[in-house]
Amino acid sequence: MSVIKFGPGGLGSVKDAVKNLEIFHELGLRACEISFTYGPYIKKKEDAREIGKKAKELGIRLSIHAPYFVNLNSKDEKKIEASKKRILKCCEVASWLGAKRVVFHPGFYSGMKSDEAAVRIKEGIIEMIGYIKKEGWDVELCPEVMGKKNVFGSLSEVAGLVGDTGCGFCVDVAHVLARYGRYEFERIEKAFPRKKWHLHFSGIEYGEKGEKRHLLVEIEEWESILGWLRRLDKDVVLICESPDPVGDAVVGLRIWGGL
Repeated sequence: MSVIKFGPGGLGSVKDAVKNLEIFHELGLRACEISFTYGPYIKKKEDAREIGKKAKELGIRLSIHAPYFVNLNSKDEKKIEASKKRILKCCEVASWLGAKRVVFHPGFYSGMKSDEAAVRIKEGIIEMIGYIKKEGWDVELCPEVMGKKNVFGSLSEVAGLVGDTGCGFCVDVAHVLARYGRYEFERIEKAFPRKKWHLHFSGIEYGEKGEKRHLLVEIEEWESILGWLRRLDKDVVLICESPDPVGDAVVGLRIWGGL
């Protein structure tokens, strides 16, 4: 049976961060992904260290989601360089926090074939990994499986990046549903045989082009994914990205305890 740390996507403001971590702990949550949607809002090292110290004290595993507007396969080289800088800034803040993973959207096809886009994205990840090692940051880059079909980030594409660079990964199971029309549990297992998994989950609305928007998680959806994870032997961080990430994460935790 898998071991799961449940948590929300989102910590709240710097001012409220420690208090929110205490609330999460009281609710039984043991993970939290800090959303730097528009850039890192934790700017002072002392603030980050205080937050990280509290998270460690409470046994809460921290991760970071990098800004949404990064693209490692833009036709504009300046945008690629800016994207790498944004991701690496998140890695620096992660090192202050003691957060071990930085999740990011790998990029767009930009009119290229999948294998062509993969080469450029791979090169960017390898370069960033080199910088992370040089700085001595204990942080793993985790490209995310994406829910829109016109965006680089299929199961095989992300698995390819992992194999070629040694980076980590984030499987958004709702994105898998939106991209393929089903959860594809067996394909996820084959693509990512590692023991440690970083997952996102939510309800999702999707159409022919894939993801439209995240939704609250239905009980049946929780039962489906948790029943699958119960049959495996993985060390899982499961981040809920629904419109009510804390409330839905708690529901998932309670269902897990009752399975």
